[in-house]
This record gives sequence, structure tokens and C-alpha cells, in this order.
Amino acid sequence: PQTKPATSNDDEASMVARIPEKIQDQFTLFKSLPPEYSNSIIPSIESILATSEQTTVILDDDPTGTQTVYDIPVLTEWTSDVLIREFQRGTRAFYVLTNTRSMTPQNAAKVNSDIARRVVAAAAQTAVTNGKNDKGANIVSFISRSDSCLRGHYPLEIDVLAEVIGGVDGHLVVPFFQEGGRYTIDDVHYCADDSAHLIPAAQTPFAKDLAFGFCNSNLRDYVEEKTNGRIKREDVISITLDDLRVGGPEVVRSKLSKLVNGAAAIVNAVSLRDMEVLALAYLQAEIFDGKRLLARSAASFVQARLGLAKRDILGANVIIGRGVEQQRKGGLIVVGSYVPKTTRQLESLIQSDIQTNLEKIELDVHCLIKSNDAKTQLLDQVLGKAENAISKGRNVVVYTSRKLLEGSTAAQSLEIGNAVSEALVSIVSRLTQQPKFIIAKGGITSSDVATKGLNIRRALVLGAAAPGVPVWRIGEDGKFPGMSYIVFPGNVGDDDELRNLVLRLATA
Repeated sequence: PQTKPATSNDDEASMVARIPEKIQDQFTLFKSLPPEYSNSIIPSIESILATSEQTTVILDDDPTGTQTVYDIPVLTEWTSDVLIREFQRGTRAFYVLTNTRSMTPQNAAKVNSDIARRVVAAAAQTAVTNGKNDKGANIVSFISRSDSCLRGHYPLEIDVLAEVIGGVDGHLVVPFFQEGGRYTIDDVHYCADDSAHLIPAAQTPFAKDLAFGFCNSNLRDYVEEKTNGRIKREDVISITLDDLRVGGPEVVRSKLSKLVNGAAAIVNAVSLRDMEVLALAYLQAEIFDGKRLLARSAASFVQARLGLAKRDILGANVIIGRGVEQQRKGGLIVVGSYVPKTTRQLESLIQSDIQTNLEKIELDVHCLIKSNDAKTQLLDQVLGKAENAISKGRNVVVYTSRKLLEGSTAAQSLEIGNAVSEALVSIVSRLTQQPKFIIAKGGITSSDVATKGLNIRRALVLGAAAPGVPVWRIGEDGKFPGMSYIVFPGNVGDDDELRNLVLRLATA
């Protein structure tokens, strides 16, 4: 039997994985599925949202969760004043970047609790100011956005949110993410590879994550595993593809109505239309039926829940803007992610150094954790090289050495990861030359670069630079106001995606 790797609740008894599911051929399996629900869904979602006073608040455990939306603000701080101001703006949906995937369970719980309590209080205060007597929890719908590959503090973050809002009827686990090739079929969650094979999630490198590893690809088993048996697999409600595609919103809404006493449901999905059917039923259950629901989802459900139709990829000129001086500078690419896909994408970028006019700077991770003096000397050297290249119009990639250093415990591994991220942040925060663009590769890296390196407090999501790669416009309080910041997830795109994006931006 396989034992569960270290997780955010590994002090409980480990669960045992069932017989591994088979790798599937994507095209063959998709052909066997029922056709999508035929009726248009977005207009119905838009109609409900237009007449509802509900505000949707997405707590995002790293910045990559904005990868499917546009024209939506992102907050990286959550003081009461900041949240009240957002509600006073009349914002109907916004993200709060928690970065909890880089935290211990204790810190993640505190951050989620603090944010949720302040959001509820801010919503209630704004309602009173507007002449309405309503509890904030009744006019806020929370979404806990996390990894499409099933990593993160689950069920901890859902449990904390449920406690803050006074309990829920149930929560949904919705890891489908179209741009990343994450599909759930017959309750099994798959990650597609570049050869159109569907790999059961527990057989991917993501399942071996030292902090958030797992053994089960079947989401019903996954819920039981992660709740340490508190929720049994037989008690998990499955929303099937037949429910979504044959039954439609009415059947899904009926299933959601059966959720009581904090029950769990998992959602099968292979297309955005599946998400739209789910989102409509979810809204109807919340607003018309009075159900108290939470969603633990990847990025695609957020897009559908907000009624956002798919938008074209942003052009390079839109991303960069029209500043002549800025266009003469080089861009900066910061790579901290260690997942295999990122390493392959980095290799492709480095091999294209002539086409992309690229200066390559490697950060030796051993040196970063060796001593403070060695670290300081290395970072000073890297900063000098980067500034010089950017000022001369060359693009710069600063990347960590590719051998992953692991601690003996999950906490130690997080500490090493955070030390590496702090080094990358130091380089960005001390830049005096404004680059043509900045790309940060990886979840923890992009979060820390945004909040600590660029001092972003509020940003606007413009759209996507590539499928699943969001672009933020830096707000007035940040370093380099108005510049575009590109959040490139570690596990998105083919091997040449990063290179192609840099080439597009470099030649714009």
C-alpha cells in the first residue's frame, strides 16, 4: 500500500490509496462523453448577477488564480479600510491574494479567518451606510481558489471560512481548469500531458509535493483522504457529466439542494460549458434557494461564476503600453518554480537567447542559504548585471539553479522555498530601471514579487498574455505604476510557451 506524503494535516492517521486509475487517451475518452448542454448559459448568469446584491470574494492562495478573468481587481492587503473602500466602490467581485500555499497550516488558517471576518464586517458596514439592514455574511459569496493539481490547504481553508460565516450547507471541490488541461471524468481528476494523455492526478509530480502530497485521483477518495476520514467517500455527492450535460442546471440545482450540514460534493467537468451549467445552478441554489455554499475551485469555475465569456489573448502592444522610453528597455523574467514543466520552458527560453536578445543569470540556491555574506554578494552581482542589461534594451532571465533542495520536513521545505523567493524579491525591489515588462514564473514566486518586490496593493486583471497566463496592471501605489505584470504559473503551457511569449513582447 502507498502511504500519504506529508500534508497540511499529516498529524492525523494516513489514508491508503486505492488501486491506481489508468492513464487514458484524451481524444478517445472525450469522444465517449455525452455532448455539452446546448442552451446558452452566460445570459442567465448575467441576469441573476445584475439583480443580486451579492458580492463575490475570491480568496486566492497564489496569484495564478486570476488566469481566466478580466476587468477584475486584485487586492494584496486586507485591512478593514481597504476592504470597506472596495465595497464602497460598488465592486461586485474581487480577489484577495492570500499566498497561503507558502504558509504553515496555522498561518494559513489565521490569514483566511482574518480576511473573511473583515470582509463580512466591511460588507455589513457598507450595507448599513447604504440604508440596508443586512448581515455581511448574507451578501458575500466566498470562493476558495486553489490549485488545479489538488495542492493546498484543503480542507483547512474551507473549514475556516465555514466557521466565520456561521456554517454552510456544503462545499464543492471543482479542480477543472481548461487552459491547464485539468479534467475530471467519472470522479477521477486528470492532468493532460503534451501527448494528449490524461494522467491521473495522483500519478503526477504534483502528488509528490512535500507539503501537500496526496495518494488518490478519485476525488471522492481524495476528500476522504484529506479530511482524514471525517467525510467518507460514500457520503460525497458526485455531480456527474450526465448531470451537467443531459440534466442541465435544474438537475444540478436539485443535487445542490441535498447538501446539508457541511456535506461535500465533487464536480466532473471537461469544458467551460460544464462550468457554466454548474455556476448557474450554484447561483440559483444560493440566491433563490437560500443554500449556504462554498467552493474550493481552480480558476475556470471563477470565470463561469462571474459570468465572464472567454476573451481573446491580449496583444503585445496592449500588454506593454505605449511609453516610448519603456519600449526601449529590456524585459525581466524571474523564474523560481521547480516543477518539471517550468524547467523545460526555461531551457527552451535559454536556447533562444539570440532571438530573444537574452541575458541569462543563474542564482545558485546553495549560495543563497549558505551564509548572509555570500547571499548579499551574489544578489548585488545579479542586480548589477540585470540593471545594465535592461538599460541597454536586453531582456534578462534570472532563474534559480534547477536542483531542488528539499528539507527533511514539509516546514523546512517551505522555509527553503521562501528563502529562494526572498532572494528573487530582493532583486526586483531594488531595481531602478523600469523594465519593458516583468514576467514571474511560479505561484510563490509571482506572489512575493507582486507584493514585496513591486509593492502591489491593488491591481486590475487585464486578461491573459497566453492561455492561463494572467496580466495585471499595477496600481498607483505600486512600484512602476501602470506597468504590466505577467503571472506565469509553473504548470501551464507547452515547453515553448514562455519562449514564445518573451519573443512576442521583445519584438513589440
